Amino acid sequence: MLSYKELGLVNSREIFKKAFEGKYAIPAFNFNNMEQMQAIIQACVEEKSPVILQVSSGARKYANQTLLRFMAQGAVEYAKELGYAIPIVLHLDHGDSFELCKNCIDMGFSSVMIDGSHYPYEKNIEVTKLVVEYAHKYDVTVEGELGVLAGIEDDVVAEHHTYTQPEDVQDFVSKTGVDSLAISIGTSHGANKFTPAQCTRDADGILIPPPLRFDILEEVEKRIPGFPIVLHGASSVPQDQVAIINKYGGALKDAIGIPEDQLRRAASSAVCKINIDSDGRLAMTAAVREVFATQPAEFDPRKYLGPARENLKKLYKHKVVSVLGSAGKA
Repeated sequence: MLSYKELGLVNSREIFKKAFEGKYAIPAFNFNNMEQMQAIIQACVEEKSPVILQVSSGARKYANQTLLRFMAQGAVEYAKELGYAIPIVLHLDHGDSFELCKNCIDMGFSSVMIDGSHYPYEKNIEVTKLVVEYAHKYDVTVEGELGVLAGIEDDVVAEHHTYTQPEDVQDFVSKTGVDSLAISIGTSHGANKFTPAQCTRDADGILIPPPLRFDILEEVEKRIPGFPIVLHGASSVPQDQVAIINKYGGALKDAIGIPEDQLRRAASSAVCKINIDSDGRLAMTAAVREVFATQPAEFDPRKYLGPARENLKKLYKHKVVSVLGSAGKA
C-alpha cells in the first residue's frame, strides 16, 4: 500500500471547492507517455493552474501501471523544477470495477472514478458505494457517473446517449457518498461527437453541433447545490488541427466537437472538472504528420515527438486560459 501523499500528490476535494467558489474548472488531461506528461506540466506550471493527470485503463495497459505512477511522481518534482509547485491529482479515468479502483488506490492514485453507468441504477449505487468506502479509508476521492455518454474512448464504448435524470442525483450522491459526479448533458467521447445531420451550418458554412443540455445541468445544481460536477467527452476538436492532419495524409471525416464557449459556460457553473483527451491526440498527430510529410528523411523520434509536445503544450495553455478559466488558480 502506497499513499499518494508520499508521492506529493493531492486529492480533488480542496481544489474542487476552490473551483466551485471561483467559477472555473480544473483541467483533467489524459496521458499515456512522457511527452504528454511534459506538455501538461509545462502548460499548467506556466499558467499556474492546478491539474488532474488522468490515466485510463487503456493507458495502464499501454504504458504499464508502475511506470505511469512513477511518471506522476516525477511530474510533481518536475513542476517544482520548473519553478511552481502546482497541485497535481493522479486520477483513474473510467474505472469499471472495484478491483481496478482498489489496485489504483493501493498504487498511489489520489482519486479514482468508478463508472457504473453501464449497470442498472441500483447496481451502480452498490458498486460505487463499495469503492467509496474503500477509497475514503485512505482519503482518496471518488467520482461516480449517472447517465451514459455516446462515443468511443479506449475501452469505453456506447452507441447512444442516456441523459442524466436530475431526479436521481440526490439519491445517488447520498447513498454512495461520492465526492463528485459525472453527468451526461450532450457531450460524448472521441473526435466524431456528432454527425453532420445532427448539426446546423452558420453563415460561413461551419457545422454547429446541438447545444449542451444546460437545463439538465441547472436542475442538477438545484438538487445538489454546491456539489462538484464533472463533464466527460469535452474535447472541442479544433478544426485547424483536423485540417493539418487531413492535409498531410489523414482521413478524419466529420470530426466535430463541443464549442468552447459552451464549455466556458459550463466551467462557470458547478462543473469543477472538464475532461479533455481527444484534442490532445489531434494536436500530437497533426504535428507528427507534418514532420513526416515535410521532412521524410527524418527518423529521430525526438524530431517529431518534440514538435508534438510543443503543439500539445500550446493547446493546453489555451484550454487553461480561455476555456476552463483555471489559469492563476494554483
